[in-house]
Amino acid sequence: MLDRYARRLIDPPLNKLGQGLAARGITADFITLSGLFLGGVAAVFIALDAPRVALVPLLLSRVADGLDGAVARATRKTDFGGYLDITVDFLFYGLIPMAFVWMSPATNGAAGAFLLASFYFNGASFLGYAILAEKHGHKTDAQGQKSLYYSNGILEGTETIGFFVVLCLLPSYFAPLSWVFGALCFATATLRLYAAKQIFTE
Repeated sequence: MLDRYARRLIDPPLNKLGQGLAARGITADFITLSGLFLGGVAAVFIALDAPRVALVPLLLSRVADGLDGAVARATRKTDFGGYLDITVDFLFYGLIPMAFVWMSPATNGAAGAFLLASFYFNGASFLGYAILAEKHGHKTDAQGQKSLYYSNGILEGTETIGFFVVLCLLPSYFAPLSWVFGALCFATATLRLYAAKQIFTE
C-alpha cells in the first residue's frame, strides 16, 4: 500500500548512487547477492537472540534490494537479473521469521509458522497475478520500473520491512504481531485473487 509513495522518496538517491556504482563496474547481480548475504547475517543475529544488532544488516540488505535495480537501469536490465532479484527477496522474507522461530521455538513457533504460511500464500498470489498480467499485456510502474508486474495490496514491501524493524525492536511481541500481520497477508492475497477473478476471467 505504501510502496508507490516510498519509491518517490528513495528512487532519486538510489538512481544516483546506482549510476556511480555502475560506472565502477559493479553489477546489479552482485548487489542482489550482497543484499542476500546481509539478510542472512541479520537472520543469524536474530537467531542468536541479538535482534537489535540485526537491524543494521537487515536495513542495509533492503538498501541493496533497491540499489540493484538502480544499477540495472544504469547499465542493462536482464530477465535473469529480475528473476534473481525476486527469488532473493522471497528468500529474505522467509529467513527473518524463521530466525525468530529459531530464537525461541516454544514461544514463537506457532505464530512463525502462521506468518510463513501467509507469506507463501501472498507470494504465490503475487507471482500468479504477475504471470496473468504479462499474458494480458498489462503494465504498471506504480512501484517503480520492475522486471515483472507488481500488483498492489494491503501489505507490500514497505510495510513488511517496517514490520521486521518493529520485530527487531520489540522481539517479545513477535507472536501477537505475527498473528496480526499474517492475517493481513492472508487478506491481501485473498483480495488479489478476487481482483484477478474480476479482471482475468474470460
